[in-house]
Amino acid sequence: MVRQGMPRLFIFGLGYAARFIAARFEARGWEVISTGSEGTLSFDDEGSVRLALADADHVLSSVPPGREARGEALDPVLECYGHAIKGRALSYLSSTGVYGDTGGAWVDESAPVGTGRRTARAEADAAWLALGARVYRLPGIYGPGRSIFDRLADGRAHRIDLPGQVFSRVHVEDIASGVLRGVNAPGGAYNLADDLPCSQNRVVEEACRLAGIAPPPLHGLEDANLSPMARAFYAENRRVASGKARRELGWRPRYPTYVEGLRALRATTSPAIASSAPAPASSDQR
Repeated sequence: MVRQGMPRLFIFGLGYAARFIAARFEARGWEVISTGSEGTLSFDDEGSVRLALADADHVLSSVPPGREARGEALDPVLECYGHAIKGRALSYLSSTGVYGDTGGAWVDESAPVGTGRRTARAEADAAWLALGARVYRLPGIYGPGRSIFDRLADGRAHRIDLPGQVFSRVHVEDIASGVLRGVNAPGGAYNLADDLPCSQNRVVEEACRLAGIAPPPLHGLEDANLSPMARAFYAENRRVASGKARRELGWRPRYPTYVEGLRALRATTSPAIASSAPAPASSDQR
């Protein structure tokens, strides 16, 4: 029986990217119900969650894998609500980290997974695929409130002298548009990445050019005082192809490269960044 009225999206984990996805769906007339600190339900309120799931037209999870049990990483959503979402229309926000290090080579959805540092993510990725979900593999995410301009303003921007290092990235608005485009697509893996993988240094330098400030100094990896998480970021090197999403979803990113993305962000960033950015001689952390 088809329910009358607006369609409903249930989101597990209303985090950064999921908030933009929710806004995009709401603009298209969907009702959004979600868990998370900014959501409408508590993840642990099983009765309310199961009731909402029963009435949802589509379920999206942005919750990463959690603790391990018996040597296996557990996906909190599948562990708690796996039976409740079987047979439903599903989407899952995964990571291109499942591909591991490719030495800068291009990868698409046919590439092997599970060999990199994010083995738990690869296991969760596979589990959602087994349920027939649309699994969106995302590279570095940037956007309003989470961009190089924010790191410049609070002194966390840096440049690392690591020749040949290259990353892919995607604007958060383009993630939202991709998930919306895929709501009726077949299950499977879809990379969502922009068209111009490059080093983080190029992004930093372009942001500094737009802000009219000198870029931070160039440091060696051993001298940059990076956190373990930041160092792990530089341990893998790959270019991510998103041709499948373009062909099968009709996805066209609004920000096809970091250049367009940074210009749009700079237009909405306070000019005070110039005075609050680190001096060229300082040592920065990512």
